[in-house]
Amino acid sequence: MAHRLNLDDRRMETIMGRLLQIGVLLASAVVLIGGFLYLRAHLGSTADYRTFAGEPADLRSVGGLFRLLMTGDPTAVIQLGVILLIATPVARVIFAVVGFALERDRLYVAVSLTVLAVLMVSLFCFS
Repeated sequence: MAHRLNLDDRRMETIMGRLLQIGVLLASAVVLIGGFLYLRAHLGSTADYRTFAGEPADLRSVGGLFRLLMTGDPTAVIQLGVILLIATPVARVIFAVVGFALERDRLYVAVSLTVLAVLMVSLFCFS
């Protein structure tokens, strides 16, 4: 006897809402910690606004970001928080695809997959 997961509309909305709340709170906490570490590391230094200095290339790759995180770099912690914030709605759409698939609602699976495809294209092709 197979046990079917009971995901009605209200339960799915509740889970998706919690997913968004937890994602935003986690991302905010990580950015706040990174900001605190950044301010502590740069206490007393003055900013030079005459010359533009972009962020290191390591912050633009996954491997480089993790290397900087392992060293405790504050800008990498902030970058991780931003990535978590971006990943939150993506995780919500993935959950919607799974939830609608479990409900066998083909129309909403197709719509959710389309939204996911648009998100992925915009993240990886226009960044």
